[in-house]
Amino acid sequence: MTVDVKHYVAADLPEIRQQILDIHVEVRHRDFGLTGPFYEAERFDERLSAYSSRPGWTAVLGFEDGEPVGFCFGTSLGANTQWWEDMKPLLPGKMTAENGSRTVALNEIVVRKPWRGRSIAWQLHEAWLTHRPEERVTLLVNPANGDGAVQAVYEAWGYREVGRQQPFPDSPVFAVMLRPVKRA
Repeated sequence: MTVDVKHYVAADLPEIRQQILDIHVEVRHRDFGLTGPFYEAERFDERLSAYSSRPGWTAVLGFEDGEPVGFCFGTSLGANTQWWEDMKPLLPGKMTAENGSRTVALNEIVVRKPWRGRSIAWQLHEAWLTHRPEERVTLLVNPANGDGAVQAVYEAWGYREVGRQQPFPDSPVFAVMLRPVKRA
């Protein structure tokens, strides 16, 4: 099954913000029961605003018959990024050096329950990457999600774990994953 995918840039965020927030609440709170300050809609909206204020932020939303089914978004890592600072283990400087065009971070990818298990997340991911000029993409995943199943999906997509980090005091410890934007 394929969905209609639309691409967006930061200037488009006012048009799509509420759809993103609604999907976040539906999936994170109702479907997965994730609670606590880190997962609250207000905190997510703060992170969305922070990410979209950075150069290179883009998003895709998927639609079926005009209904939003999921989204993903991310932004380029700037030369002054803190993305790699709290890594365990610490990574070599040649691996963490950023210039604003080397690495893109996939900040979020979310698909509504009725559309899961139909490769929609993969379609959104690949559609988003088609417009990315960077050479590699990184993401954070909670290794406990789905008893490791979510991380296994990313591994099947070509990502490999390069370490762990806890980017916010109230967030989980995430596995940091990396892969080339264009797969060979």
